[in-house]
Amino acid sequence: MPRAGTINLRPTIYSFKTVWRFSAPIEQVWDILWAVDHWPSWWSGLTSVQLIQPGTGPDGLGTVRRFAWKTKLGYRLVVDLKLIQVERLHRIESRASGDLEGTGIWTLTPEGNETIVQYDWNVSTTKRWMNWLAPVARPLFNWNHDEVMQAGEDGLRVYLRR
Repeated sequence: MPRAGTINLRPTIYSFKTVWRFSAPIEQVWDILWAVDHWPSWWSGLTSVQLIQPGTGPDGLGTVRRFAWKTKLGYRLVVDLKLIQVERLHRIESRASGDLEGTGIWTLTPEGNETIVQYDWNVSTTKRWMNWLAPVARPLFNWNHDEVMQAGEDGLRVYLRR
């Protein structure tokens, strides 16, 4: 326990679960999510996706891409995602490093004529200022995450209509 008057700069852990529902076949949704290099064309706030290291395994396992985000609160986040597991048409799992560390898992499930997309994002912050502000700003960081994910859902919904 920190002494009174000291600042806690330990990483703050966040666990988010986002669920999207689309009136589209799972193959179509999968193809769009799998083509991560094109995400900035439909996901506002995502400023770039850069290949850092190509994968050597099947389905590109080991591939590392750098994602740069400009958030609704105005700060920028840069996260490298390493592809660690793929189950075609069902699951994409990545390990995050950079401004956030942890895991991200996309799960796709067909339901009638719809596709349910779930994203589980379990990360901790590495930026000192975020750790310092977390005790009071955590609700804002949560809201910011929700806004980023809403922009993704909205953008993908429009993209699917094309």
